[in-house]
Amino acid sequence: MSDSTTLKTMARLFTALAVLAVSPQGYAQAFPSKPVHLVIPFLGGTDPLSRWLAFKLTPALGQQVIVDPRIGAAGKIGHTAVAKAPPDGHMLLIAAPPFVVNPFLYKDPGYDPIRDFTAITRLANIPTVLIVHPSIPVKSVAELVQLARNNPGKLAFPSSGVGSTSHLAGELFKSLTKTNLLHVPYKSGSAGIASAMTGEVDIALIAAPSVEPYVKSGRMRAFAVLDTKRVSSMPQVPTAAEAGIPQLLVENWYVLLAPANTPKSIVDTLNAEFARVIVSADTRERYTAMGAEQVTSTPEQSAEYLRQEQARWGKVVKDAGIKME
Repeated sequence: MSDSTTLKTMARLFTALAVLAVSPQGYAQAFPSKPVHLVIPFLGGTDPLSRWLAFKLTPALGQQVIVDPRIGAAGKIGHTAVAKAPPDGHMLLIAAPPFVVNPFLYKDPGYDPIRDFTAITRLANIPTVLIVHPSIPVKSVAELVQLARNNPGKLAFPSSGVGSTSHLAGELFKSLTKTNLLHVPYKSGSAGIASAMTGEVDIALIAAPSVEPYVKSGRMRAFAVLDTKRVSSMPQVPTAAEAGIPQLLVENWYVLLAPANTPKSIVDTLNAEFARVIVSADTRERYTAMGAEQVTSTPEQSAEYLRQEQARWGKVVKDAGIKME
């Protein structure tokens, strides 16, 4: 073999090795090979959930799992960081409802929630509860709807900001019940809860753990859990379907995502390890303390769930004419 032929052969070999190193197959050869980052675009409930999962997954994966807050720009910073990361499973996103809503609110969200990501598994769900201030003279959802119809624009509900889950929940309620409620945005969820407590607003649609103490003390009345099943901590509160509005479903969900084109072997590994942690008894105890429900799913089910949530909330945003500057 001539020197020139030998050089050409070596060049092809190096090229093949280089391609393998950056291809999905190359990424999948040794996973994980370094610390795994769980990117969270928001604090609130996402933070304690992520820290527990990181604590449990570190020994399971054999590498340090690090909670990596990328906060700001309505989640865009965290979402785009993962969308642009190498598809090697070492940078993951814990997504919540704004992940699928933002593309309908902003002209340039910086990512596509379906095209730019690979779904791995659902992680948890926190139900939303419809609460009413005790001063409102109604005893059921049906009576509340009738009162709202008789007084268009006079009953108010709070949110943690335009386009937030609590805002969209209120808009969904308005659409399904054909009522006209006044939306009052606040700078935070806690401020919105405080306004409901003092009677500054009349009703609120808020995550169950945030309002449970006030419901139990009688300072607020809960009319419906916006989920398909009742909440164990408030078993007396009917579901939305039991209250007469089966389509009024508002889940504060969490889904684990990787960048698009992450190899299937890595996705399957992560799905299996996270599922094992989520269904464990100590996670059930920790989730219960946070007011969360254990949820797992296959990557395919997770992707389909995101598509359904994107379509559902996209319609709510469009029908309500919500826009962000």
